[in-house]
Amino acid sequence: MLISQLVLILFTVFLLSVGQILFKLASSDIVLTPAGMLSSFLSLKLIAAFAIYSFATALWLIALKGLPLRVAYPFAALAFFIVPTLAHFLLGESLSWNTYAGAAVIALGVFISVYR
Repeated sequence: MLISQLVLILFTVFLLSVGQILFKLASSDIVLTPAGMLSSFLSLKLIAAFAIYSFATALWLIALKGLPLRVAYPFAALAFFIVPTLAHFLLGESLSWNTYAGAAVIALGVFISVYR
């Protein structure tokens, strides 16, 4: 794997994680009534989340063009570390040691699965 491919995959996973934070923020604007649904779907946070996810999907396609899926896909698991960390710092959600212990196990698994 080239450094440029690694950077592309990591950036893609980071963008998907940012999208998750935006989806969480957009969820607070959702109104579950017929009249409120339209305004909920026109929320700037939700539109931004969809835009970031769309861009990240395009980047993912570019990454997959040059890498086997068995190499690229394990990196998606890094979102299990990135999303809780972003949620802690941006949304004030709590973190505990087991989040990072699990992230360490995931990171080790990613390393083992892509190591040649």
